[in-house]
Amino acid sequence: MQRPAVLAVALPGATDIRLEVEAEVRRRGWPVAGTPADADLMVVCGTPEPRGTEWLDYIERSMPEPAVRIVIEETGHAAHALEMARRDLTDRADTPRQANTDDQQEVAAGDPRDRAQGEHRGHGGDHGHGAHHGSSPPPAPDDQGHPHHSMGHGHDDHAAHPGHEGHENHHPDDHAPHMDHAEHESHSGHMNHMGHIGHDMHAMGEVAGLPMAERGDDRDELRLDQLHVPIGPGLTDWPTGLVLRLTLQGDVVQDVEVDHLPVTSGHRLPFWDEPWLRAAQGEEVTRGSAARRRCAAHLDSVGRLFAVVGLDDVAGRCRRLRDELLSGTPREGVGGDLGRVLRRVRRSRTLRWSIAGLGKLSSSRAGEAGVTGPALVADGDAYDRLRIWLDEIERGLEVLDDERPLTRDEFTGPRGRLDGPQPPSQALLDILPELLTGTEFACARIIVASLDPDIEELALTPVTGAAHA
Repeated sequence: MQRPAVLAVALPGATDIRLEVEAEVRRRGWPVAGTPADADLMVVCGTPEPRGTEWLDYIERSMPEPAVRIVIEETGHAAHALEMARRDLTDRADTPRQANTDDQQEVAAGDPRDRAQGEHRGHGGDHGHGAHHGSSPPPAPDDQGHPHHSMGHGHDDHAAHPGHEGHENHHPDDHAPHMDHAEHESHSGHMNHMGHIGHDMHAMGEVAGLPMAERGDDRDELRLDQLHVPIGPGLTDWPTGLVLRLTLQGDVVQDVEVDHLPVTSGHRLPFWDEPWLRAAQGEEVTRGSAARRRCAAHLDSVGRLFAVVGLDDVAGRCRRLRDELLSGTPREGVGGDLGRVLRRVRRSRTLRWSIAGLGKLSSSRAGEAGVTGPALVADGDAYDRLRIWLDEIERGLEVLDDERPLTRDEFTGPRGRLDGPQPPSQALLDILPELLTGTEFACARIIVASLDPDIEELALTPVTGAAHA
């Protein structure tokens, strides 16, 4: 298997690892899987918590055999980890075929009535979960006989992962939630996966592991089924670590509960806010380096929004430009292509028609909710927020070479003021229920992508008295 399809699942605090994995996958020309069913290799970016990772196990069990799952805990390991995983996949892909041939030969020499049973055994195979290094022995199996492997820190992490039930699927272009296997089989089109935390089904009853609907009054005073749908945290093109629990009646969102994966405080600063936080600690940070990080952050958000609305080609170009900025490519090397992308996006009537009117948030309401940054300046809907991102990218491109130090007046990260009473993304999370309630389910992902809260920011303590660099 020379070009395995990769499903990258990032954890809070691992943005730099995710970016490294995405760049390496693109460099190798490997396909990116949008669903577990399309994936050969699952790459977990970051260090999973000891508990509450059953959603990772369910995603893995949704992958076709043979499959490999690896964990990358530090930057600098992506290239080696992906190569080892590819070799492991190749070995596992060859083993079942050989076993199938041996079984068929054995049955052919015996009783013909046993042939069906022998063919059934031949389709089996060891569902692998890790990449093996060179000639070193494989990891010790868990209680289900599944080996696990972790990459990062230069050591192996052999942890058992118990299974669980309750995993949802959804694609950005789908217009209805998938609540059980019957709906999954009857739905046409491709679906992206939805993870959720543990067995929590938001107070729903279950039959054979499937959620049951409840009854409630809708906006037309009709008694309709209420469905409780968890979205995240393992959904493709979704803010890392975010979990939404939606109550739906028909295709309308009636209630929203916001949750997220644990965010641990440590020595690592939130990746996208790092230049401004380093300046607050007294380090010398130039305006150019901060502008480069802001442009890359907005390109990451823009790429996610484009992927959600189905503009995969433009999303890919934005992510490539994001990586070039982060790698230090000079302005003249990235400016021409970036300008063409910005002009193409601004001229797209289809894009504007697709997202205009969604998630309207006035500046006055944003200010009352503590929202700062692009969402406050936009004073409008999802398209207005996109427009502000594009404007800030264009302005940032002009100052990539500015060597002057940051000042306190410029202490605003990609999502807002970092010296306020709370992290910028906390206000974005707080406003989400208001923006999503009453909207159609198919629009929810677009609204979330147009805000793109950064869960890593939640570990920040209020930054007061930011120092001049």
